[in-house]
Amino acid sequence: MVNPGASIADAFLASLAAALPAHGFWESPVVVGVSGGGDSVALLLALLEVAPQGCSPLLTVAHAEHDLRAAATTDALFVAALAGRLRLRFATRRLPVRENNAGDGVEAQARQLRYEFLADVARETGARHVVVAHTADDQAETILHRSLRGTGLAGLAGMMPARELCDGVSLLRPLLGVAREQVRGYLRGTGESWCEDETNDDTRYARNFLRHEIIARAEAGPYPAATESLVRLGEQASRAARALASAAEHLLSRHARCQPDGTVTLEATPLVGLDRHLLAEVFVALWRREGWPRRDMTARHYERLADLVAHGLSGRPPAADYPGGIHVRVIDGRLVLGPP
Repeated sequence: MVNPGASIADAFLASLAAALPAHGFWESPVVVGVSGGGDSVALLLALLEVAPQGCSPLLTVAHAEHDLRAAATTDALFVAALAGRLRLRFATRRLPVRENNAGDGVEAQARQLRYEFLADVARETGARHVVVAHTADDQAETILHRSLRGTGLAGLAGMMPARELCDGVSLLRPLLGVAREQVRGYLRGTGESWCEDETNDDTRYARNFLRHEIIARAEAGPYPAATESLVRLGEQASRAARALASAAEHLLSRHARCQPDGTVTLEATPLVGLDRHLLAEVFVALWRREGWPRRDMTARHYERLADLVAHGLSGRPPAADYPGGIHVRVIDGRLVLGPP
């Protein structure tokens, strides 16, 4: 007879192992973000299980203690004890989210401080990878959240399985393809306990509202596959965004030239008549390549530049200033962009 618990565990561990880098992952220290919740505890235990035979993984358990809940200290003690039982290095920091909230929202501020902490731990330990426990359910919530706030195609792709956290350090999300229920099924099979964050039920927070009031009710009603559908939409958007970015970078390499004074000239004539979405992506690629400030650049700014090129640089002001101190002007049928 097949042991159902064993099959759940085997499937979960196989999914995790397949999502980790094929080369070099276990050869250097790794930081694991552990909140004490079920997903992150399962990730930590599973990493120890999938480590190559004979390998003693150099894992550091990193716990961010937010000042948002009375039980935060209890969670920190739980994670510290767990790391101690597993004989792993433990790092923690209390994050003053409330006092540092500059109007970006509590969730956004907590996320920023948490990633800064994880980056610091990685630098201190010499880690090349930081691993966190976002699941397919988290991905679905992210995609729906961005859709309702307003996002472009790249934002609709959701969270990336891997991205740069800081110089020389990658942030990995190896559970993005795994449903939360599968994660919890594995964890229940281990017999390990975990912490429950009571604020996860507080629907005043945007993600909790989406989780409990939108996705959960949709799945209990006419859309039982809502999570899977949102994740699939994100995967399709990611592929389309990569294709669009690739085409834009090709056009940029062919028609843009860097000048000795630090500006960039863009030949507009070969680009006239191209799709405006593609032209806007060319400017996104340009800003990214040159390292120009992008924080205050909105889709409207890129679309305005695309419209200028689409019309052959005619019928528009000969010069304009853009966020981050970037000056754009038309000279002899070319677009000249860069710092003044």
